[in-house]
Amino acid sequence: MDKKERMDIPTADQLSRELTRLRYGERFRRTLRETIGSLIVALAVIVLLSNLLLPALRVTGSGMEPTLKRGQTVLCRKGAEPERGDVIAFYYNKKILIKRVIGVAGDTIEIEEDGTVKRNGERLEEPYTADKSYGECDIEFPYEVPDSRYFVMGDNRSVSVDSRSTALGCVAEEDILGRISYIVYPIGEAGELESGGKRGYEEKE
Repeated sequence: MDKKERMDIPTADQLSRELTRLRYGERFRRTLRETIGSLIVALAVIVLLSNLLLPALRVTGSGMEPTLKRGQTVLCRKGAEPERGDVIAFYYNKKILIKRVIGVAGDTIEIEEDGTVKRNGERLEEPYTADKSYGECDIEFPYEVPDSRYFVMGDNRSVSVDSRSTALGCVAEEDILGRISYIVYPIGEAGELESGGKRGYEEKE
């Protein structure tokens, strides 16, 4: 055996280092696979919880302007009982609509020709509306909200089709998806929608 052949034979130290490298590489690949698997499971759980508790909805119409604009993405919080003034999402003819709760069961609603809304005889101060408009309205006033129903209206009163029209009517409790709680997109317009009457929803004496 010449000198060149002797130099090609790995030493025990070299073999040991190579075996260590191979074992490390296998452990790294196994750890990587386990990490990726864990991330996929975690992401699936997050998506599932999001759909169950805080589904994201895209605003497609102009009936809730200026509060909500076409193209925005909002989060809907399930399980909260709607209050007067809340913005809610609900099912209607296999679609999801977004409107504001004006009256709950037992409330008496009246709308004057100029679009002024009265609830239980009191005029409502509604700074969130785009305008005052009688809109598409074919119900008789005063109108009493039935049991387990919600009287809803869009903030853009001149274009919104809502509980003023018998085509839609009041929203049943079982059709409500939840309360719109947050605008998440676009980022520059992100912000919380407060519950109840905290967005200027007040009764005017």
